[in-house]
Amino acid sequence: MPILGAHMSIAGGYFHAVEAAHRSGFETVQLFTKSNNQWRAKPLSEQDIQAFQESLKRTGVVHPVAHNSYLINLASPDDTLWNKSIDAMVVEVERAGMLGIQDVVAHPGAHMGTGEEAGISRIAAGLDEVHRRTAGQPVFIDLESTAGQGSCLGHKLDHLQGIIERVAAPERLGVCLDTCHLFAAGYPISSAERYAELMTDLERTVGVGRVRVWHLNDSLKPCGSRVDRHAGLGRGLMGLEPFRMVLNDSRFAHLPMILETPKGTDGDEDLDSINLRILRQLSEIAPVPKPARRRVKDHRE
Repeated sequence: MPILGAHMSIAGGYFHAVEAAHRSGFETVQLFTKSNNQWRAKPLSEQDIQAFQESLKRTGVVHPVAHNSYLINLASPDDTLWNKSIDAMVVEVERAGMLGIQDVVAHPGAHMGTGEEAGISRIAAGLDEVHRRTAGQPVFIDLESTAGQGSCLGHKLDHLQGIIERVAAPERLGVCLDTCHLFAAGYPISSAERYAELMTDLERTVGVGRVRVWHLNDSLKPCGSRVDRHAGLGRGLMGLEPFRMVLNDSRFAHLPMILETPKGTDGDEDLDSINLRILRQLSEIAPVPKPARRRVKDHRE
């Protein structure tokens, strides 16, 4: 069975995120290790760390994932913001390491008008500095595929490949694939044939083995819109077939798959519980046979 989870709030303590995931029936959890919209972070205490690790043991929740702050932009051409982003990314890696979290999901960054190549080189240089300052930390930075709003990089798998090829320590990088972002970026993944094309493109660029986390989100905006608007499963424009194919792909069976869908209730039922039930049902449906490989068209065509 897939390792399913959701992003949970750390209000009241990191262990609360773990316990909330467990109460909802999830096996894994994603969380921020600090406020996602502030630069500064309160230092982690031994009590914070101990309570978090004990909650993992008590609940059986595995493979916790961290997500970095939305303020960080390693592609920024502004030296002040770039250096501030490096400092903040170092803190993200260090905090994850202290909590025993192995994966920090990170949006690559926005080039702010300097162009894709300049932005990719800037990100790689920033990651090299982060890696230098966090040497010895057993933490992966997982570059997330993006919808491509504005000048955000990562809406093409080639962007992620370019970053990985430029860094000095590519073994410290992973990839996080987000279904909503892939769809909004122009990867349809709406049929077995389209999914096979995505997997071929993935293998051509970063490699299937580089994927360490999935984000399972429906999209409120159409394919190719490059607008990032998450929806609950079956409440957007993607349909359920993409999620069934990801869940039943044996290459990803050991990976954490995280919901970043809207919170709240539908009647008397929690939306996380509804989405989890859908995922459980889809994971029990056998996958269709893979079609023969064919030439993969660029998703922009």
